[in-house]
Amino acid sequence: MSAGKRIEAAAEIKWNEAGLVPAIVQDVISKEVLMMAYMNQESFERSVETGETWFWSRSRGELWHKGATSGHTQRIVTMHYDCDGDTLLVRVEQHGPACHTGTYSCFTGEVQGIAGTEADASSFQQSADRFAMLNQLEATIAQRYVERPDGAYTTYLFEKGVDKILKKVGEETAEVIIAAKNKDNDELRCETSDLLFHLMVLLRERGLSLDEVMAELDRRHNKSKQSS
Repeated sequence: MSAGKRIEAAAEIKWNEAGLVPAIVQDVISKEVLMMAYMNQESFERSVETGETWFWSRSRGELWHKGATSGHTQRIVTMHYDCDGDTLLVRVEQHGPACHTGTYSCFTGEVQGIAGTEADASSFQQSADRFAMLNQLEATIAQRYVERPDGAYTTYLFEKGVDKILKKVGEETAEVIIAAKNKDNDELRCETSDLLFHLMVLLRERGLSLDEVMAELDRRHNKSKQSS
């Protein structure tokens, strides 16, 4: 971004009385909210210039470059300000955990006892969106990719690397074919679920989001409609 564009963007932001604006950081692939920190005008400009996140520490009273000591940097993909200009949304490629505690996201504490939420949240989400489970699975795989919890199958796949993941994708594809040939829909349902899971692990390993796959399908669909 040119200096003129930076000045123009900074002018649209409503800095608070301390010269700060809250910045919400989101994983560009999984869409999970990772953290919230504050930027002042200098950290905003450094973020734009370097393509990595810089913030202002209110407790230390100084600039800090996310990941400078831990190596868990955030490469900025897009940055937007909201309709009031008083909050930033920074979409990033997260390298390592976002939280200083070592977790993928800082938002790990769940508020319990909220009125009207007695029904199972996942069931409600799935009733509102039939593909919500894919979003949830993508977020979980992204968390596993960063945190690598001991004993988790997804950790095992990521640690073994892309060749192991590709081997599993190939095996599950063969299982889907066999189930279909056997005309066994119960088996086909299970094997298709396994295949989708391993494909999503592969996408995460390669840094490709479901959104990009959906966009490709959309391009093909629209191209098909135009040619018909």
